[in-house]
Amino acid sequence: MIIILDFGSQYTQLIARRIREHNVYCEIHPFNIPLSDIKAFNPKGIILSGGPSSVLGETSPSLDPEIFQWEIPILGICYGLQLMSKLLNGKVENSNHSEYGRTEIEIKTNNRFFNEIPSTTPLTVWMSHGDRVVEIPKGFEVLAASTNSPFAAVADTKRNLYGIQFHPEVTHTDKGIQILKNFVFDICESSPDWDMESFKEAKIKELAEQVGNEKVLCALSGGVDSTVTAVLLHKAIGDNLTCIFVDNGLLRKDEAKKVVALFEKHYQVNLVHIDASQTFWDKLKGISDPEQKRKIIGNEFIAIFEKEAKKLKGINYLAQGTLYPDVIESVSFKGPSAVIKSHHNVGGLPEDMKMSLVEPLRELFKDEVRELGLALGLDEELVFRHPFPGPGLGIRILGEVSQEKIKVLQEADQIVMEEIKAAGYYRQVWQSFAVLLPIRSVGVMGDARTYDWTIAIRCVSSKDAMTADWVQLPYDLLGKISNRIINEVQKINRVVYDITSKPPGTIEWE
Repeated sequence: MIIILDFGSQYTQLIARRIREHNVYCEIHPFNIPLSDIKAFNPKGIILSGGPSSVLGETSPSLDPEIFQWEIPILGICYGLQLMSKLLNGKVENSNHSEYGRTEIEIKTNNRFFNEIPSTTPLTVWMSHGDRVVEIPKGFEVLAASTNSPFAAVADTKRNLYGIQFHPEVTHTDKGIQILKNFVFDICESSPDWDMESFKEAKIKELAEQVGNEKVLCALSGGVDSTVTAVLLHKAIGDNLTCIFVDNGLLRKDEAKKVVALFEKHYQVNLVHIDASQTFWDKLKGISDPEQKRKIIGNEFIAIFEKEAKKLKGINYLAQGTLYPDVIESVSFKGPSAVIKSHHNVGGLPEDMKMSLVEPLRELFKDEVRELGLALGLDEELVFRHPFPGPGLGIRILGEVSQEKIKVLQEADQIVMEEIKAAGYYRQVWQSFAVLLPIRSVGVMGDARTYDWTIAIRCVSSKDAMTADWVQLPYDLLGKISNRIINEVQKINRVVYDITSKPPGTIEWE
């Protein structure tokens, strides 16, 4: 294991992902975790992340200097380098020459930290700092320098302490992945023995031991996270798992049928299927405000889930598809917090249900969940399905929701999916879907005048949904989608393509 101590950098999760991509397990913890807890993990190495603070501030995050006396490799990145220098009696100053963006550094010394990286030409790296180290601690040597950072990379090789002013985890840094590999494998001497097959077997055994003969309840949405959670649990505890699937009438076309067929018939999981479509439609009648729609859908789901859960006897555990980013975000770099973001969980369930949480995916990133799904034998179409919002089509129908509008949008969205897949774009993009706009326009179909609704197509590329860019789909593909929607879906006479990035827009329209 490699431990990352987080000082608040926007790139911290990237470091962990880069290391895991090379089959080495890595965890992120807040900077103020006790040293005794870190030692209990018995890690092969430690990485100190970057951060937005200045080490010169009186209240800036710090750590126990004793960590540097522990005989374990440590890498400080950006703020991590500056903090290491300060705590080991080096000198850090606020610089008049800040560095942001791409910078060239020159490798000064042959060192295994820069293995397989040519030192004959400058290396382009990504800088993001105002302070800089002006005097390195005793025992350190310079490995690389830039014009404004004479100590762009330094090391105390006797104590295996390394520090860099740039960010190797971002794609803008050339050979950044190689630098992280050199630290993880050559310096920390880690083994690339963490993969989804070994994780699957270990997790099934762990769940069986954790739950024993107790019964577990899982809320099933049909999405990737809840599906993988349910299948993993079923392999571990069999019939002691019960899933509740609430059909809110706002799902994609035929999605409810597919979920029931997969879990009830294929996996033979104990499934409670609640068709609450009419209830949700009635609650949403006359409601146009997007936030109000979200609250109604969320509250109604909780009410129905609670009602059905109370009918079940002897349930001691509630399973949730919590992912590692949710866990990380619940632990601020300013200090631990007990609250995980509610919209990632079955938030609002009453305390008197007295169920313990079981979260089989809490160590995994989204792409790792997909890998686990494949290892569990799930179909690729399900594993790689695009993200779908909790409120479903309720927030892809702008304005008031009605049964007629839902049917129209389901048909249009199905066409978008079919054509995106047929053109080979589905696995290349983050999300693609249709939105029904509350806009009517004049059209001509045959010899008749029409006055019907508009469909907007949204297709974006992204890594983590924090930012996104619109995809430049070929004109012939857009034309085919438009022709099919207008010819095959009643009440639609116009199709438009959304070319807004995030920011300033959002991925979903509501």
